[in-house]
Amino acid sequence: MLITLIVLLISAILFVSGKVRSDLVAICSLIVLLLAQVLTPAEGLAGFSNTVVIMMIGLFIVGGGIFQTGLAKMIGSRIIKLAGTSESKLFILVMLVTSFIGAFVSNTGTVALMLPIVVSMAAYADTSSRRLLMPLAFASSMGGMMTLIGTPPNMIIQEVLHNYNLSLAEQGKPVFQEISFFTFLPVGIVVLLVGVLYLLPVTKWFLTSKEKQGKKKSGGKSLNQLVKEYGLTENLFRVQLDTPSQAIGKTIVDLDVYRRYGINVMELRRSSGNNMFVRTVNQQLASTSLVLQQGDILYLSGDIEMIQTFANEYTCKLLDVHTDEIEGHSNPELNFYDIGIAEILIMQSSSMNNRKVSETGFRSKFNINVLGIRRGNHDIILNNIADQKIHEGDILLIQGEWKDISRLSDESNNWVVLGRPLNEAAKVTLDYKAPIAGAIMVAMIVSMVFDSIPIAPVTAVLLASILMVVTGCVRSMDAAYKTINWPTIILFASMLPMSTALEKTGVSTMVADYIVGSFGASSPYMALAAIYFATSTMTIFISNSVTALLMAPIALQCAIGIGVSPVSFLFAVTVAASMCLASPFSTPPNAMVLSAGQYTFMDYIKAGLPLQIILGIVMIFLLPLLFPF
Repeated sequence: MLITLIVLLISAILFVSGKVRSDLVAICSLIVLLLAQVLTPAEGLAGFSNTVVIMMIGLFIVGGGIFQTGLAKMIGSRIIKLAGTSESKLFILVMLVTSFIGAFVSNTGTVALMLPIVVSMAAYADTSSRRLLMPLAFASSMGGMMTLIGTPPNMIIQEVLHNYNLSLAEQGKPVFQEISFFTFLPVGIVVLLVGVLYLLPVTKWFLTSKEKQGKKKSGGKSLNQLVKEYGLTENLFRVQLDTPSQAIGKTIVDLDVYRRYGINVMELRRSSGNNMFVRTVNQQLASTSLVLQQGDILYLSGDIEMIQTFANEYTCKLLDVHTDEIEGHSNPELNFYDIGIAEILIMQSSSMNNRKVSETGFRSKFNINVLGIRRGNHDIILNNIADQKIHEGDILLIQGEWKDISRLSDESNNWVVLGRPLNEAAKVTLDYKAPIAGAIMVAMIVSMVFDSIPIAPVTAVLLASILMVVTGCVRSMDAAYKTINWPTIILFASMLPMSTALEKTGVSTMVADYIVGSFGASSPYMALAAIYFATSTMTIFISNSVTALLMAPIALQCAIGIGVSPVSFLFAVTVAASMCLASPFSTPPNAMVLSAGQYTFMDYIKAGLPLQIILGIVMIFLLPLLFPF
């Protein structure tokens, strides 16, 4: 018992100080408990196989899909329109929408859904996401107080009361009214109201912005900067191949557009079918072996007169800026869904030096096109690229599929890839896949809400995360792994076994029995307060579900001992367990926003602890009114 208490105390001090990373503190405390044999290896590592932890991993990927497809931005812009320019309205809308969703979906799932949306909203509204993310986590827990399925402690107390009623019925005694789906609603509404009134001013005082101070330059140019610097869209035109175009069935080489017309084929867009829900886009590089088909749209760069000549000779349709096309955009612009651009710097040792671009084999060896050459500080060459000789120090603007661009880093003797192209690729919004991401998200939520669907919540989350990758809403498995906040996962998984240690060594029971023994003989209000704040204190250090499991039977026995209805006592347990707001690892929602909001342990104490105490005082007087002794 002593070792467990010492580890808990030192961990709490380090968490509060913020001088050591939280995930490092958590895993070190776990290792100490393992070395001291307080926990067995199976007990110590159980957190990493816990269904909540696995759900958190899957939900990070689902959230990444929602963000990368632009769905978060779309939803956020709708909410912002309702809020207008008022930051207070935006704050209230986030709280209300989150709590409503949290009433029917697990608080973990709610935060995973709303987190990317709120981040997008904050960026769009030019406000600090720090002010919104912690309230987001709190609101998801507050919404969970409105229904039976909103949070695990609600179901725990319902089960405890149901079993007690069964025992009373067997003895022929009157039973207490059962807890139904919406019995929690009045309590949840009051909790949300108090939370909004408190957090609205407090978040302005304590959750000041760190984002602008902490931003780091990416060290490279953005895709839009490259397009603007090289003027790629200034002479960009679209030509569509329709019957009876003579270009259909031929390759780019057969057309010989560069030598005959001085035109560069930037890319090809081909419809792979569309329906009423999804309009598909298939971008392809203008490779030598690509056979043109009816309906293809060529993106051409060059003189407009020569492009018109080409269109007339091959009976192609020159599209104007108002003509809609495959992906729903009307203007001729370069998108970077599958094909990207980047800059490479030619080294002194490069085998490309003093060779023409056409002789280097960029297209045949690397499946890459050279779009432009920057020579010196200002000279940019865009015409007759194939005949230009490459010199040491030249910067080439290259174009290709993202996977081919990533391979260029292996040729460090010949060139250096400037910036971080794959980071830029990750920023590209796959907006045409937003309907798919939305459908996956809705299906996941529906399967989690309705018990009639024979799919466990963790299974639904894992399936949704895999579908996000398979359907391309998340670019690749590597991109999926990058969406997961691993420090948060390590922190939460490492702290879960602490509850086992506290229970195993008798610390939890000792503390609870002491409080109940000291106040049980007093008035019902004092006993209710003791149960509430004992539960609230324990939840700071162990998970809310475990705390509810430990305290619900104690609360029941305390109420029976003093001869009052146990309903208000059981509700005190679930509210106190669910409304633990002073710690980042007591509930999954608090942990999920820890890194995204750049919060410290002290931020949770400053913003959450007073609210936790205020809610306790309100509940001590409210619960007996709703559920009389």
